[in-house]
Amino acid sequence: MLHLRVTCPVENTDAVLDTLRKEPGTVHLTALRGAAIDPPGDLVEADIVREAADGVLAALCGLGVDHVGGITLEPLDTVLSDAADAAAVAVPGEPADAVVWDELIARTGDDSRLTFTFMAFLTLACLIAVVGVVTDSPITVVGAMVVGPEFAPLAAMAVGLVLRRGDLIRRAAMALGLGFPLAMLIAAVGALLGEWTGLIDVEVVGSLKQVDFIYQVGPFSLILAMLAGAAGMLSLTSAKSAALIGVFISVTTVPAAAFAVVAITTGDWRTAAESTLQLLVNLVGIAFAGVVVLLLRTRREDRSLGRPLTPG
Repeated sequence: MLHLRVTCPVENTDAVLDTLRKEPGTVHLTALRGAAIDPPGDLVEADIVREAADGVLAALCGLGVDHVGGITLEPLDTVLSDAADAAAVAVPGEPADAVVWDELIARTGDDSRLTFTFMAFLTLACLIAVVGVVTDSPITVVGAMVVGPEFAPLAAMAVGLVLRRGDLIRRAAMALGLGFPLAMLIAAVGALLGEWTGLIDVEVVGSLKQVDFIYQVGPFSLILAMLAGAAGMLSLTSAKSAALIGVFISVTTVPAAAFAVVAITTGDWRTAAESTLQLLVNLVGIAFAGVVVLLLRTRREDRSLGRPLTPG
């Protein structure tokens, strides 16, 4: 279940309560008159089953509550209530299959920003992958896959394309378009420093056997990327975040970027080109699969989906 909290002006409270009372998936309805200070008004709280959340949010936004007050939603891990059990039965569908589109927009929008933290994780992932490449260590390469944060903007790109949200598309494109080149540039400096100090043997790099799969582009490169993208998007839309670890270690985005860096610094331009192509294939495959998964999910038709993301 999800916990809903609504702050609204006094004149909107009755409409909010009426909306929540009419929803069979809403339980534990509470109204605290005069509890809201800024903006002044009332506080309304309720627990709702995940399957009903999308409709409830659409109805509240239709009342303009998101403009004159505020709406927050958070997951509940444990709910012991006969009323909650009855509400889950009353609303058709399964919680794992329900898509809360506003939640999805918020999650992908926030996680796809080109922030210092995003750049730090992407740069560290590239540097770890560089070490994995030059030491011919698949385990280290897998570690780089786990650290890489690139799935978030790819998911945001898919959501933006499906919902025609230009703000999400631009944000994701900026994170990927600027993030990868900057991270690869820093990783290149690290690789050159390693070669200069003797930590990286240029001759050894040309005879790698354990990690050469990173730059070998083939049909399975796209297939694997699409499968991973589908799994990741299903995880996001069904709140099964544990599956994302499998996504992170199923694609070679960051390792391909790192292999391209190492190949460039050692003058192996063919391998650099193949690694770059592998990177692009993975990025496109993940985003495309995300779009397909979202198109297959039930999408609400509501004007609130067109609202621009609020900063922060």
